[in-house]
Amino acid sequence: MSRRGTLLFGWMLALAAIALFANLGLWQGRRAVEKQAMLDAAAAVLNERTPRPLAAADDPTRSRDYDWAVGLGRFDRRGALLLDNQQRNGRAGVRVYRIFVPAQGGPMLVDLGWLPLGGDRKLPAIPQPEGELALRGLLAPPPSTGLALGPGIGREGEGWLLTRVDPKAIAEATGLSVPLAPRVLRLDPALELGYERDLELLANTLPPDKHRGYSLQWFALALAVLATALILTFRPQRR
Repeated sequence: MSRRGTLLFGWMLALAAIALFANLGLWQGRRAVEKQAMLDAAAAVLNERTPRPLAAADDPTRSRDYDWAVGLGRFDRRGALLLDNQQRNGRAGVRVYRIFVPAQGGPMLVDLGWLPLGGDRKLPAIPQPEGELALRGLLAPPPSTGLALGPGIGREGEGWLLTRVDPKAIAEATGLSVPLAPRVLRLDPALELGYERDLELLANTLPPDKHRGYSLQWFALALAVLATALILTFRPQRR
């Protein structure tokens, strides 16, 4: 192959790599902006804590927003839903959800907190909360599902094991006659009900700073490919 043909082929590969790395950098940058906006919106709600009814969880126009909600209701008699692969302080465990029926409004999921799993991965027993209870907490979208593969829910003993929180799939699997609210209630950590928890939104995913760092790395790779292509193109030919 002639030098011209070699250069043309090399530049085609280089431009393809530059386009790929630049797009990955842009994607990471967009994720950083999205997550920072999410954290800022939740922080504003937690700072003000203006109470809204639990029925606000059903509002489809606010399915991606945040609200501080309070209200009365009872937990459904169905078993607990355990979200698998949840890390807390370097320990593996599950996040516990239950279906809650407010005195006003449709059924919703309540995040009761985190429990550890032993090496045998034996799922913990989750007692049924009894009677009418007053709940308060942060209404938030379910945790990000990432790449959704399979049904995401399977029966385990008296409850269900989840690989992601999908309200529609949960309602179908548990036999609810009405849809679940699109938002989940993250219980106020000050309430005695439930398990270890906080209101951290990105506990098991990358924070904005990590996305920014990865974005810079991808752009740096794109520049490195461009610089390498230019050097190889304009370096003196050996005689």
